[in-house]
Amino acid sequence: MSTLLEQWRAMAYDQKADRGKLQKFWAVYFNTEKEIYAQLLKNPDEVVKGTVKELAEKYHVDLMTMVGFLDGINDSLKVANPIETMDENTEVNLGFDKELLYKNMVDAKADWLYELPEWNDIFDQEKQKALYREQKKSGTIVKGHKVGRNDPCPCGSGKKYKFCHGRS
Repeated sequence: MSTLLEQWRAMAYDQKADRGKLQKFWAVYFNTEKEIYAQLLKNPDEVVKGTVKELAEKYHVDLMTMVGFLDGINDSLKVANPIETMDENTEVNLGFDKELLYKNMVDAKADWLYELPEWNDIFDQEKQKALYREQKKSGTIVKGHKVGRNDPCPCGSGKKYKFCHGRS
């Protein structure tokens, strides 16, 4: 018997599924996800707890949709849920780190989530821009200055690089 998470991932990432059905599935899921986040962000300091089944009922979604939501939010929680082994009666919590959640939404390119109006009551525009830039910058690789053969050696010897550490 596969776990709820395995069932969710098999359904959501089914390579053999009809493309149209899969697109429709994700469109419905993203809209549902947006509604749940909007509710959570209205009271960002309240830690919502309950079993997977209770949370599905609270947010008026089916069990698999709640499993998908828990999979998505898990990296943004202060205390991660046991998503790999959970069943419908597993106690879970939705106590998220606000900045981390915002950054993870940016990282996922989920503009429908990080542009939710509820964020405006949590962070001002400047803070949102700063978090956005910080997240985008974290994925940028910056190459250091390349030492030329006639430049001074970076080891501090005073010799040209080609006569010091630049020798093959």
